[in-house]
Amino acid sequence: MTEKFKISHPGLSPINDSMLTRESWKIFQIMAEFVEGFERLAKIRPSVSIFGSARTPVDHPYYKLTEEIAKELSDAGFSVVTGGGPGIMEAGNKGGYEGKSPSIGLNIELPFEQSGNEYQDISLSFRHFFSRKVMFVKYATAYVVMPGGFGTLDELAEILTLVQTKKTRKIPIILVHRPFWEGLIEWFKATLANEHMIDVEDLNLMQIIDSPKEIAEAIFTHYEKHGFEPSAEEKEAMLDL
Repeated sequence: MTEKFKISHPGLSPINDSMLTRESWKIFQIMAEFVEGFERLAKIRPSVSIFGSARTPVDHPYYKLTEEIAKELSDAGFSVVTGGGPGIMEAGNKGGYEGKSPSIGLNIELPFEQSGNEYQDISLSFRHFFSRKVMFVKYATAYVVMPGGFGTLDELAEILTLVQTKKTRKIPIILVHRPFWEGLIEWFKATLANEHMIDVEDLNLMQIIDSPKEIAEAIFTHYEKHGFEPSAEEKEAMLDL
């Protein structure tokens, strides 16, 4: 059967046993990333995950705003979690590091962009985006999304999908800097909602807020009704993230 498959599909390489073994052993590397993440992050609650561009320079207004937001949240009692790299991530870690609560970096190994910043009380390193993304969601009390590129949009779409499908609990999803995000939100309304790709109510899963103080207040307002600790039902759902 195998020989017939090889002859019928000459463009396909035969299975290499050493490569198959290597891929199988990757499972243990992935498990190790999850185990270390769960063990080191389980006690950081409540925490806020902050996302944004790795390419934002230190002297950019977005950097300063992110630093102010992170400091405000850290002083309010929230651990600050970022991707651990440069740009907005560094600003988030720096603000959190200067505040009263822990600053956490979930670093990813990339060929060009990623290098860990120095403002991390807890630093984890990941090879796989998917295990890293679980860590962003699993312990997050809120998401704060600064201006960014594909990676930022990926994280935004991820949390929106998980909340929409009830694979995780509803948390505040806050977009920062209205001029940057307003066009996207209008497209969501005019195209996605209008063509019934999403429900109109799904637009209420996120909000745009530009003030550090108002961001912290919005998070506290949300949890006045829900409580910071997930319910038993929410905990059960989050086991299957």
